[in-house]
Amino acid sequence: MEKEENQNNTPTDENQNLEKETEKPEESPAGENQQETHQETKKEIKEPTPEEKIAELEDKLARTFAEMENQRRRFEKEKEDAFEYGGFSFAKEALSLVDNLDRSKHVLESDDSLKETEALKKSLEHLDIIKKDLISIFEKNNIKPIDCLNKKLDPNFHQAMMEIEDNTKEPGTIVQEVQKGFTIKDRLLRPSLVGVSKKITKKEEKTEQNQENSGDK
Repeated sequence: MEKEENQNNTPTDENQNLEKETEKPEESPAGENQQETHQETKKEIKEPTPEEKIAELEDKLARTFAEMENQRRRFEKEKEDAFEYGGFSFAKEALSLVDNLDRSKHVLESDDSLKETEALKKSLEHLDIIKKDLISIFEKNNIKPIDCLNKKLDPNFHQAMMEIEDNTKEPGTIVQEVQKGFTIKDRLLRPSLVGVSKKITKKEEKTEQNQENSGDK
């Protein structure tokens, strides 16, 4: 009897074992792909070689030195400018002395009560001496007047204030100096205020001719 029971139980156990084996999860291909990708990523991220590290450090060092050199040059330029042009504002203000001398001279010359008098003559002489001394002091400090009369208008040094009809000069030629300009070394201290020539238009020429003809009659 026991042998029969054992025989009867054997096929059932085999079936159960087969079912358990069947129930084991199969390894998914996705998991294998992830592992392979992870391994490939590890391979791609390589540590830089010592030579590459040295090259990177040398590049950073060269950039740092270049920046330091640029800053040094910038500071040197600012230092030179401060030394060379430190008196720029003072010089510009001092030019008002020259302007006041010219105005005083003009006022004296326009005074009818002083015309052709010895007092006027001496006053004008003294004003001229003071102005020459001032200009001499300016020139010793590299402050020089701009020579502009009978020259072409240059916007870098001149500022046109008016146009004056003159057919004897090329258009744009400076024929009048309203206020003298000055430079300090290679910089403009103040521009010359000037009047420039322009040609007389045909209408104006006809008007002048008509006036002359009417005067002859």
